[in-house]
Parts: sequence; C-alpha cells; structure tokens
Amino acid sequence: MIEIDLEEEKKAIAREYKELLRISYQTLTDDDKKLIRKAFDVAVDAHKDQRRKSGEAYIFHPIGVAKIVASEIGLGATSIAAALMHDVVEDTDVTVEDIEKMFNPKIAHLVEGLTKIAQVKKDMNISMQAENFRKMLLTLNDDVRVILIKIADRLHNMQTMDSMPDYKQVKIASETLYIYAPLAHRLGLYNIKTKLEDLGLKYTEPDIYNEIVSKIRETKEEQDAYIDLVSDVLKKSLNDEGVEYTLKGRPKSIYSIRRKMAAQNVTFDEVYDKFALRIIYKSNLHDEKFLAWKIYSVVTDHYRPSPSRLRDWISSPKSTGYEALHITVMGPKGRWVEIQVRSERMDEIAEKGYAAHYKYKNGANEESGLDVWLNLLKEALENSETNAVDFVEDFKMNLYAKEIFVFTPKGEIKSLPKGATSLDFAFSIHSEIGVKTRGTKVNGKLVPLNTELKSGDQIEIITSVHQKPTINWLDYVTTSRAKNKIRNVLNENTKKTAEEGRELLTRKLKHLKITLNESVVNELVNFFKLKTSLDLFYRVGIGSIENQQLKDFAAQKNNSFINFFKNRIKRSPSSNQDEINKPELSNNYDMLVFGSENDKLDYKLSSCCNPIPGDDVFGFITINEGIKVHKKDCPNSITLQSNYAYRIMQAKWIDSSQQEFKATLKITGMDTLGLTNELTKVISNNMHVNIQSISLSGEAGMFNGQVAVIVNNNNILKKLIENIRKIDGVDKVTRVYTN
Repeated sequence: MIEIDLEEEKKAIAREYKELLRISYQTLTDDDKKLIRKAFDVAVDAHKDQRRKSGEAYIFHPIGVAKIVASEIGLGATSIAAALMHDVVEDTDVTVEDIEKMFNPKIAHLVEGLTKIAQVKKDMNISMQAENFRKMLLTLNDDVRVILIKIADRLHNMQTMDSMPDYKQVKIASETLYIYAPLAHRLGLYNIKTKLEDLGLKYTEPDIYNEIVSKIRETKEEQDAYIDLVSDVLKKSLNDEGVEYTLKGRPKSIYSIRRKMAAQNVTFDEVYDKFALRIIYKSNLHDEKFLAWKIYSVVTDHYRPSPSRLRDWISSPKSTGYEALHITVMGPKGRWVEIQVRSERMDEIAEKGYAAHYKYKNGANEESGLDVWLNLLKEALENSETNAVDFVEDFKMNLYAKEIFVFTPKGEIKSLPKGATSLDFAFSIHSEIGVKTRGTKVNGKLVPLNTELKSGDQIEIITSVHQKPTINWLDYVTTSRAKNKIRNVLNENTKKTAEEGRELLTRKLKHLKITLNESVVNELVNFFKLKTSLDLFYRVGIGSIENQQLKDFAAQKNNSFINFFKNRIKRSPSSNQDEINKPELSNNYDMLVFGSENDKLDYKLSSCCNPIPGDDVFGFITINEGIKVHKKDCPNSITLQSNYAYRIMQAKWIDSSQQEFKATLKITGMDTLGLTNELTKVISNNMHVNIQSISLSGEAGMFNGQVAVIVNNNNILKKLIENIRKIDGVDKVTRVYTN
C-alpha cells in the first residue's frame, strides 16, 4: 500500500491549478479567473473521495484535461471550466441543473454534452465504439467545443494509462487510432493528432514503438548535426534577405516513421525523411504569400527541390484551415529533407486549429474550410439513417482523405477528398442537384458519373427533373454526404414502390377471396421467408412475387389440416410483431457477384477467414482452385493485395431478390410513322425498367430494333414484352441471349 502525504498532495493540486492559469492561450480577465476558480473548487469538492487506478487523487485528471484545453487547443474560460467539471455529473451526485444554478446555461450545456457521451445506452446489436462516436458527433449540432474537450480528455487518458491492465490499454489505444486521431487531424489539431497516434502505437505495437524510440535516441546527435548543417546555410541567406524568422528542426512522429516503414517495407535506417525543418516567419497579412515564395527561392538557391513533392497550401488552404508551403529538397549527403514554410499566423492555426482559426477570422464573411466541414457533418448526422458502424466507416473516409481542388464552370474552387467522382462533385454543390444529375462533363468532355476527378479539373453538371438515383449510384460515389443522400432517396423510392405493392396485393388477394389484414400480412411474411412487411410489399411492387405463388399461399391457407398444426406451433422469435412491422427493407444476402458488371461466377470460400454472407469480401484468382473468396480484413489480405494485385477481383454479397438484370430484346415489324416514338414511350412508362442501349433501323418498309434494358426480374420483362407486342406495326419481340 502506497502511503499518501495529503499535505504534499494539496500543494501539488494548487501548483497544477496555477500552472493551468499561466499556460492559457487566451488572455484571461479577472471574471474568467473567478469562473475557473469556482469550477475548480466544485470539481475538487465533488471528486474529493475518488482516486485513479494509479492511486493519485482523481482531481489531477480534470486539471490535466483543462490544461490541454487551455494551452494545446487554446479555448477560453467557459471551456476550461467545463473541462474541470467534465466528470462531475457522471461520477458524483452533482446534477446538470446544479451546475446551471451555480454557473450559467452555457457551461451546464457543455457538461451535459460531455456526460451524454459517457452515458451511452448499452445495446448488444451495435458496436459500442461506433455508437459512442456517433452520439459524440451529434453534440456538434449544439457546440463543437464538446468534442474538443472530449479529445483533450482522451489525450490525458492516453498519457496516464500505464496502471491499466493490458487488454484495456489495447482497446482504448485502438479506439484512439480508429476515431480520435483522425478527428483531431480533421479539426486542425496536428500536435494532438501526433501525440494520440504515437501513444496509440505505444500500446498497440509496444515492441515496434520501443525499437523506434531507442533508434531515434541513438541517432539524435547525428540528426541534430545534420539539421544544424542545413540550418546554418539557410540562416545566412535569410538574414541577408532581411527576413524575420525562427528556424526549428523537428523529428517526424514515431507513428509516421512506423507507417513509412510498413508502407515501403523498409527498416528504420532506410527511412530517409525522419525529420523536417520549419521556417516560421514574421509577416503582415498582405505580404504573407510573397514572403513564403521569397523563402522558397532562398531555399532552392542552395538545395535542389523535388517538383512532385511541392505542396502549396497557401494558395489553396486545406479544408481544416491549414496553410503552409512544403518543399522537399535534396540536402547534403544525398538526403531528402522536408522544409515547411509558414507565417506566425499559419503556425498558430496549425498548432491550435479551431481556436486560432477563429482568432484570425476578423469578421470575414467567407466560410472557412472548417466551418463548411462542420456544416456538412451536421447535415450528414441529421440525414443519416445508416447504422453506426457504416456511418463511422464513411465518416473516417472523409476524415483522413487527402484533398483535391476542382473548379465549377464559373471558376469557383471546390475542395473534395482524393478519389471523389464527378457524381460526388454534384452532391457537394447541392444534394438536390446530385439527385437530379443526368450526366457530367469534365473539362468540356462528357464522362461517366463514376469518373475519378483530379486536381484542376473543371466539372459541369447536367441535370434532369426526371432523373432518379439507382442502387448502382452507391458504387459511383465515395463521400459520405453523397452516400447518405442516395440512401435516403432510395429508401423513399422503396417506400413508394411498397405502397403501390400493398394496393396491388390487396387487389390480387381479393380475387383469391382473402382480405388483407395484419394477420394475413404476418402469414405472407412467414410464407415467403421474409423479415418485414415492407419486404413483402416491395417485392410485390417490383413484381418478384408471382400470381402463382400467391395462389399457392391461398391453397395452403384454405387447407384446414395444415392450418390446425400451424396454429398449434408458436411463432418463432424471428417473426415477432416488432420485426415484421419494421419500416425498413432487410437485406437477405444470398448471392456473391464479381467485378464491376456484377457477374455470377463459380467460387470457393477460403478457410483462412471463413467469410459469411454480408461480409466485406474480395475474390482472388488462384492457379489451381479457381476463385477463392476472402474477407477484406483477412490476415492474408495485405499479402495478397500487395503481391498479387492483378489477381484480385471485386466481390460483394447481394440480395438476389433486389438484383438488377440486363436483357436484350430484338424487335421486328413494319416501319410505320411514329413507331420509334411509341416504342420508347412504352419502355419508359414501364415501371422499374431502365434503357441501357437502343439501336433502331428502318429499310424498305421493314423495321429492325435492338434494345438492352435493366430489369429487376423476369415478371417485369414479360410485362414489357407484352406491352411492346401491342404496338401497332410490331410483328415479333424476342429475347436475345448473348454469351
């Protein structure tokens, strides 16, 4: 048992408190100091009987979080007070109402937001981590500071978790690398992001972490000497030019060195750019850009730059608000060196992110990148009907994505994640434009909707009021905003089809002397082995449930012997009332398709990862055993993807009842006036049919045509063929089977 000197502990707490006030980024007024003191006293009193796993007084944790909020994130007195009390409501008898009475609604609101995050309802069907994250982001609708304090809380926990058991350390560290580090990066908190990544690596891969740390220590003298060598050369020229600057050398983060070692499959010694030089210059706002390029000129006078690795984020800042000029030059001894050039203002924004960004805003009307991103995030949250895990995956993609800069037809610049398509661009302008997109032009040339954009492209969107998204659109986009909107529209279309399906089912059952009511719906759902009533109505609406199947149901229903047994057997739990009445289309993943054309091919499931229907998978073409299907997170995945990329095939599980098929129809007849117009009208008016290609020709009174259509099932195709045959002049309609 460790003996605790309480007097000494009190002195330590007082020292920490003074340190908190001293290191605050914002200038604190007397009122601010009173507010922080009051919050500190409330927190000390509330946590007086609590200790952390390490044995130290619990109050050290809220103070630690408040110090990060004050100095590293740079928030003001309200946030510092909220950080000091962030665990008070969760862990003690103090309520949000008490805090509101003692302080003000704003602080109470922040503390409540932080408490909400902690008190996530434990639901077995969802990933706790993902749901926790979604709930945290929902607080953005109220105040982004909640998330900033939460990131500070996570950083302090990471810095002080040595006394935790190993399994907890790994869990918290993995969660940090998965969510909190990308989020800190996206909010412009680069220092915190680096610390979170390094600490995450410390606990997830301790051996590698310790090896890199010891290697950095061993080579420190050599690195310092090299930095001095480069710095001395640059200092002389910069002084001659009369530039006011500070020059700093800094090693690359442990995590980024590890990432380079893994990505390039090299040892520590083979990683060349293990450090960067930073030139921070004094400047007014007007001369910032001019001075940056002047410094660039000085640097490149001495060292040869790599043009492909020049990054100009001054002319086009990142959407996080980050501005800088990154130059990679060949230094002495044939080593690549990265030199970052930024003004004091840019440096402050890079270090503090959100807080400094607002400090320098100066009432500018133009929305900054961060504001735009926060607004998009709010929109995604409000419209999101996806499950928590999908949401997090989509969100992460947008967090870490490298940016490209593209132009509208009027020359406005837009920032999009790398890998974004022309359809993503349409949704980035406005979701309603995205939904009605009929075609896209890139640099004046008509291109497919899934064309990947490059920096500098100029995109024009062609819209049509009749255009509707299809399920394939989800494969054409990469941004979460576009995916969410498409999913929402598809859900609306599904519900519309289901309503039509319900009316149709009512009429069909009437002919069979059955009245559609709740119990009949339940029986039909069970009969067709579906999950929800929406599944049933939707499938009737698209025609995948045939009349004969309904006759079979009616026959069974009328068979009193079967009914007797059916009523004796209790309904299985899967078909309970709540499940059946769910307003969502369930996916019964029962078929694997390959490639961009969704081909059906023979395959084997690999034994190393045992994929099951619904898993994210890929196909691997083996030499002797045909196509083997692996999970994307299979242990062998990285090896296969890196060494045999040319043998990898796209693969995905689909619901065969919702699959779309291509069918080609050959039409012959007499070439009468208006036949072409009538034909296209009939096809277009046929529900759930899309024309893929059409070729028509007339010669000497004869008409020949070939139409390729996309349909959901054979019933829809049969109906279409019947309707085409009724057209005046059409003689024959046959389906053509192509190999």
